[in-house]
Amino acid sequence: MFRRKLTALDYHNPAGFDCKDETEFRNFIVWLEDQKIRHYKIEDRGNLRNIPSSEWPKYFEKYLQDVNCPFSAQEREESVDWLLGLAVRFEYGDNVEKYRNCTPAAEAGNAQKPADPLINLDSNNPDFKAGVTALANLLKIQRHDDYLVMLKAIRILIQERLTPEAISKASKAKEGLPVALDKHILGFDTGDATLNEAAQILRLLHIEELRELQTRINEAIVAVQAIIADPKTDHRLGKVGR
Repeated sequence: MFRRKLTALDYHNPAGFDCKDETEFRNFIVWLEDQKIRHYKIEDRGNLRNIPSSEWPKYFEKYLQDVNCPFSAQEREESVDWLLGLAVRFEYGDNVEKYRNCTPAAEAGNAQKPADPLINLDSNNPDFKAGVTALANLLKIQRHDDYLVMLKAIRILIQERLTPEAISKASKAKEGLPVALDKHILGFDTGDATLNEAAQILRLLHIEELRELQTRINEAIVAVQAIIADPKTDHRLGKVGR
């Protein structure tokens, strides 16, 4: 979650930092204040540096207030991310000339920006898996072993069904057309005109339900194909693939 910012700040362990580890977290805050933010004078940093103290959380809360952080000590991940953003701004301000002439990594390697924004996601991250699962359950999407596939299905559903245009279209009342029952052959006779008419109505409703079911099946097929089918076709050779 914080790896890119930690890497930019030259933190010693950007990939393994765990803000839920209390000792590691407190040492990290001290490092961040000493090396990057430097809001307090050196002589005023004693309380933060007293890591074993039972009152350390109180001093950390005061520190957040002093740097005008909008998050509290209880919102640990949010406050860490905010402090890292502050540190990055200070780091840039201290080395403007150094970073001004930096070439973006993608440009330096002549790499193009990936077309799919999902390609850089860490699908093994527990938080990522939990979030995708929660969304899939909320939207009633079938579970899949590959969480990126599930996320793509969620994206397709949102684009097709939950955009403002789609919601507006779906919310409009459907105006039905009058149906002449005498033009629809029932196929059997109950011996009662009223029952015959009721049977015709039920049959028409059943046909409408089948049509709706077929529409949903077609939409599901299209959605699945959009997720798993991406062949490269050479029409000149009449073949699929390279």
